[in-house]
Amino acid sequence: MPALSLQPKQLRIAESTLSRGVQFADVTDFHRWLAGVAERNYMNVEKIALDDLVGWGHDGLTGNIGHQSGKFFTVEGLDVSFPENAVTDWTQPIINQPEVGILGILMKEFDGVLHCLMQAKNEPGNHNGLQLSPTVQATRSNYTRVHQGRPVPYLDYFRDTSRHGVIADVRQSEQGSWFYQKRNRNMIVEVTEDVELMEGFCWLTLGQVHELLLVPDLVNMDARTVLSCMPFSGADLTGTFGTVTGDGFRSALIRSCDPGAGALHDGDEILSWITEMRSGVDVHARRIPLNGLRRWHQADGRISHDTGRFFDVVGVSVEAGGREVSSWTQPMIEPFGTGIIAFLVKPIDGVLHALVHARVEPGYADVVELAPTVQCTPENYDHLPAAARPLFLDEVLGARPGQVRYETVLSEEGGRFYSARNRYLIIETDRDLGHPDFRWMAVHQLGELLRHSYYLNVQARSLAACLHGLSTVPTAWTGPRAQR
Repeated sequence: MPALSLQPKQLRIAESTLSRGVQFADVTDFHRWLAGVAERNYMNVEKIALDDLVGWGHDGLTGNIGHQSGKFFTVEGLDVSFPENAVTDWTQPIINQPEVGILGILMKEFDGVLHCLMQAKNEPGNHNGLQLSPTVQATRSNYTRVHQGRPVPYLDYFRDTSRHGVIADVRQSEQGSWFYQKRNRNMIVEVTEDVELMEGFCWLTLGQVHELLLVPDLVNMDARTVLSCMPFSGADLTGTFGTVTGDGFRSALIRSCDPGAGALHDGDEILSWITEMRSGVDVHARRIPLNGLRRWHQADGRISHDTGRFFDVVGVSVEAGGREVSSWTQPMIEPFGTGIIAFLVKPIDGVLHALVHARVEPGYADVVELAPTVQCTPENYDHLPAAARPLFLDEVLGARPGQVRYETVLSEEGGRFYSARNRYLIIETDRDLGHPDFRWMAVHQLGELLRHSYYLNVQARSLAACLHGLSTVPTAWTGPRAQR
């Protein structure tokens, strides 16, 4: 087996962000390929009543919704007590999926440049059909074939890494408002051997993936969380990217990826702050029967809140081509409205910093995780006390066009959430914003925490991937290939 490159992986990853790929010369070629995949793969999704789900049922005692196999997931109730919050207690439905899935991207060098093996994949909750997903995106129930479907392609590269190079391997959480202590294994594995290119898969450089992050509803949530775990930060990146003339923001971003550039708070201060927040918060969440919820009701084949806000639990019937299983039904969470997910960023001593929020969500395994500056669906706060309105939301909503460095609507996990979409933003500010629940952090500090479990939530990880993408010129596909 050929040896893996001895060049520092951070520099190899940076090189990949500056390069065009071997499969697609430009973005038009990629979209032409994607359209061809869409013609050969279909998915028909119809919302149905929860009582009409096949293979799923309500427990006679608790009302919880589960699969007849005892696998996949259950929809249960959660009772939350949070005395320090503007809303001190509530109940809600929540998805309990205790098994740990695998989200993995396979990487391989072509012409000396690292490429990612990505899949164009349909999920029943996707807003627009096919989205770009990791090489592998599978729950344990999927890859142990509880559904009796076809094997998951490329799975063996991630289940046995002994012959390959592991670039990243870390367990990360998912949405703590909709999942109860959900974790997935986020993996990046490099191979040197020949890899068969199967139908619906393609090789892309990181620069190409980063450009596709600008396209609404294209790079899915599972791909974004794995991309965020790339060891992008490292020394000597300024030399790799070169001098950026006339772009102070991008220069500050590249310096922010270098640990030697420093930060407003050092790593020990950040870790102490997180520990203090986790130790000091008084929040209790306990699973309860689904039929014990307050202010929720089941009618018209769905479970809804009495106010008509937040989300519904709905059923869907799916027929699909190009999947391991051709048809099934399942429950899903259908949120109301398009959310706002935003980082406020600013250069501090020439180093770009992002304002992160130590956020409590009832489904987190460790109470608090670092979240974007703003993470909410504004309409959900219209009927709540004014004190519940998220801090800095007005700063985000009132941003001038020149402050907006990134803005795209992206979808959340389409396997459990039906048409869940958020407006992702990176907004530059010059204001001195502060609050005990927030800290300014450099990009290399985010990267260091991403080497460990349960520090950055899934929304912050998505924005971290988008931040990395801003390190390269958006027109990189059509410009001359970077030479070193």
